[in-house]
Amino acid sequence: MSLDDPDGELVRRVGEGDAHAVEALVARKLPRMTALAIRLLGDRAEAEDVVQEVFLRVWRGAAAWRPGAAKFDTWMHRVAFNLCTDRLRKRREAPLPETWDAPDPQPLADAGITAEQLSDALGRALAELAPRQREAIVLTYYQELPNREAAALMGIGVDALESLLARGRRALKARLEGDDE
Repeated sequence: MSLDDPDGELVRRVGEGDAHAVEALVARKLPRMTALAIRLLGDRAEAEDVVQEVFLRVWRGAAAWRPGAAKFDTWMHRVAFNLCTDRLRKRREAPLPETWDAPDPQPLADAGITAEQLSDALGRALAELAPRQREAIVLTYYQELPNREAAALMGIGVDALESLLARGRRALKARLEGDDE
């Protein structure tokens, strides 16, 4: 084991295919690599993926590892750091969600004007209805009376009220559609 690199001998043995050395290296480095990745990514599952890739690269490159400019631990941290940085960069470049162009559920800016205009048009159309149709619609829809009560107030039967309502709705529709043109 080298005095300059405490992991040098272990890495050399990993490069030779020593399964016990692989286990020892994983046991020695896994907690720190996982902690680094979790702190950088903020997501344990993603951090575990990164650490798995780090150890895969160590296993693949151990035979070619030559002690020198940097300690093995420094190199391993750099690999983990770079993998995390790549993942963070991809997060920023993530595609837009499928609903990015969904219509805004808020009413349009002109909705208040449109509602007011519609109310005015409805008021004009209602004023043009036959008096009994207008009475039936006002009592049923605006005053929210049940058909039986509206019919009793008007002195007619429920069937007659429903007939007045049907004719009144058709007349309102025709007048409002005529206002749109």
